Amino acid sequence: MSIQIQKIGIIGVGTMGAGIAQIAIQSGHDVVLFDAKAGAAEQAQEKLAKTLNTLADKGKFSHEKAAEDIAHLSIAQQLEDLKDCDLIVEAIIENLEIKQKLMQQLEALVKPEAILASNTSSLSISAIAANCSQPERVAGYHFFNPVPLMKVVEVIEGFNTRADIVQALTQLSTKMGHRPVKAKDTPGFIINHAGRAFGSEAYAILNENVTPFYEIDRIYRDGIGFKMGPFELGDLTGMDVSHPVSESIYHQYYEEARYRPSVITRQRFIANQLGRKTGKGFYDYTSGNKQGDVIPTLVEKLEQYPSVWLGTEYSKDRQVLEQYLQQNNIQIEQTETPSADALILIATYGEDATSAAIRYQVAPQQVVCIDLLYGLNKHRTLMPTLVTKPELTHAAQSIFNLDGVTASTIQESVGFVAQRALAMIVNLGCDIAQQGVATVEDINIAVKLGLGYPHGPIEWGDVLGAEKILKILDRMTAITRDQRYRPSPWLRRRVQLGLALVHSTH
Repeated sequence: MSIQIQKIGIIGVGTMGAGIAQIAIQSGHDVVLFDAKAGAAEQAQEKLAKTLNTLADKGKFSHEKAAEDIAHLSIAQQLEDLKDCDLIVEAIIENLEIKQKLMQQLEALVKPEAILASNTSSLSISAIAANCSQPERVAGYHFFNPVPLMKVVEVIEGFNTRADIVQALTQLSTKMGHRPVKAKDTPGFIINHAGRAFGSEAYAILNENVTPFYEIDRIYRDGIGFKMGPFELGDLTGMDVSHPVSESIYHQYYEEARYRPSVITRQRFIANQLGRKTGKGFYDYTSGNKQGDVIPTLVEKLEQYPSVWLGTEYSKDRQVLEQYLQQNNIQIEQTETPSADALILIATYGEDATSAAIRYQVAPQQVVCIDLLYGLNKHRTLMPTLVTKPELTHAAQSIFNLDGVTASTIQESVGFVAQRALAMIVNLGCDIAQQGVATVEDINIAVKLGLGYPHGPIEWGDVLGAEKILKILDRMTAITRDQRYRPSPWLRRRVQLGLALVHSTH
């Protein structure tokens, strides 16, 4: 017989606790609020009533429905008042000892069949349940802020969690209008785990002085298609929140290179340049608006352009470049080797411009590389070698501005910016699948809903071409000898067998 959940106790009425309460009462569940701070539960109740009435004013639902929902909400004056709840969700401070103690207290109060759940974002569910006499009824139930809008919840199975409890929380999630994703009890679960690559690679690129932070943000936004760049997001979240999480996951995985935190974020954390909340982060917010973004200027049209010799590994890349150059009346050299005056344009993957010049056996003074992983539509990234003639770099910038689209010119780097970021995002998704943390479907849906990515990390590999992603990772690993770039065996096997990442066997 399946577990029936009607009455839900919520402990801790901050932003997360109140958000969980809102979706629970709106789906017809009875909710009892408790907070150790005097008056906090009453304030949360008033605020929730105001929120629902405001939504009714806007026509989201009737005022009768709002009143009905608010009637489902009550206050507990003491923990004992939660004793007849079917489910209790704690959303208190991220402190293991405090959560362990609370679970023990609750266990002594509630009925034997009640479920105890933690909304922890970073602590082990098995550790939270460790001191309980019945750890099998403790599970993770991790929502995202703001809860009513972020339509995903991680249902986390501790080492001892019973299967029927996972099932009951999964069904409850659907009733509350949220997509449940099931995860094993591992550091960062699915979403905070998969999200590591987005920021950590950007910080590594900045630390190598490849290009300024605002250019990295632009490439992530205009090139890849993220809603925000990593430095904008870091400023919004706050370095006091994001840096400790990055250190925590790194140490929980015993210094695994893939999760290595950045010295840049550590310095800002220490210097209290936390982002919007302190007025200064990567950008400056002291005036009230974001300052420090440098808008790229278009390079003027030149009177004369050099002829262009193309180096491409994929026929589609050659077609894209030839079509663009022909449309803009740029002469293309069709000879086997480039002339001495040509701009040598190489569409490469995973390597720096010097390595590309050596591989093609051409003069590095004439080489400019271009990133075609995300095409030419919205933005372009160009990369000369250390010795490329300035006039050829300038000519390349002008050529790729001819249709009014902006281009970023970066210092030499393995894998440009977008290739590094996307290869790491896909690779980490594959590694999470390899670890069996969650199913491929749940990894993809969790990241799309929880992080707002245009694609889930594993399906993104299929969109871009898994073979290309593997090539980028292999080359970056070979050139840098940095273990964080090593390809996941899960990815390599599927590429070798010619399997799609999403529809192949799990």
